[in-house]
Amino acid sequence: MRKIFFTGAVLAASLLLGACGGPESPAPSAQAGHNAADVTFAQQMISHHQQALEMAKMVPSRSSNPKVVDLAGRIDRAQDPEIRQMQGWLTAWGAAPASHSMPGGHEMSGDHTMTGMMSDADMKSLDAAKGPAFDRSWLDMMVKHHQGAVEMAKTELAQGADAGAKALAQRIIDAQQAEIAEMQGLVKS
Repeated sequence: MRKIFFTGAVLAASLLLGACGGPESPAPSAQAGHNAADVTFAQQMISHHQQALEMAKMVPSRSSNPKVVDLAGRIDRAQDPEIRQMQGWLTAWGAAPASHSMPGGHEMSGDHTMTGMMSDADMKSLDAAKGPAFDRSWLDMMVKHHQGAVEMAKTELAQGADAGAKALAQRIIDAQQAEIAEMQGLVKS
């Protein structure tokens, strides 16, 4: 009788553990512990970061200020890995990739622009500028862009559930607030 009970318990445990995961299943933390706010944060911040990278890539060929060139390089090096991290979360969560942007990647559907995003006209104007005029426009636009990212990250802290997404949101707030202060100093100099 004991042998039958033990065999049944082992079988039940095996079935239970087998149903909980395996090589084809993402880790349980990737399936649970996130909510709709986390998904929205990742989807929107990916699009937001992509525009920041587009703006940063304009700098080397247009800027006359080595401090602006340095800042743009730091933005590129910070935000590209964050995009990949958020894309990984969306995949693990079974969520769709960011798809809110229209052609040009700047405006969300429904005639609403994402917080801090530059319009297509803004981007064309920036693309046409060079030298000190470019530097001033780029700094002004990137301050607004960063302020939008900080606002989005604060929403994630208030509404999100995933510990990793909330930690990234806090890092975005910290880094981008410091860069906003740096850019405001550069505008004044």
